Amino acid sequence: MTTHESYIGEAVALAAENVTTGGAPYGAVIVRDGTVLVRAANTVHATNDPSAHAEMVALREASRILGSRDLSDCVMYASGRPCPMCHAAMRLAGFKRGYFAFSAEEAEQYGAGSATIYAELCQPLDAQPMRLDQIRPAGDSPYAAWRARRDA
Repeated sequence: MTTHESYIGEAVALAAENVTTGGAPYGAVIVRDGTVLVRAANTVHATNDPSAHAEMVALREASRILGSRDLSDCVMYASGRPCPMCHAAMRLAGFKRGYFAFSAEEAEQYGAGSATIYAELCQPLDAQPMRLDQIRPAGDSPYAAWRARRDA
């Protein structure tokens, strides 16, 4: 068994254990420099936080442990394909590599997937089921001030 398979196995085991306690079938393992940094399961059922997916719980804990939001030297192992939210968070954290065990389409067959959301997000805003419209207020956006502060 390769190291990658071992870490994926840990993520799947976390997912299976989470199901036995009433949770969703998702687990995640973050590895840094060949060492497991974080193991996490989906906690949506326990917290009622819809963003408490296994990958998000793991990202938050890894950032806390490292004291940094830059996780570019870490690798994510997830039991299922990360949903769009988790995928985006991984990108924002700087991940360059990740692995998953089961596809979103397979999860969708059991009512646990996000394949539909992936497809919906590829549609123009006015064709998506959640309405999202821009209302631009008068005045400047905060982006220029942010960049000026960051570049100072």
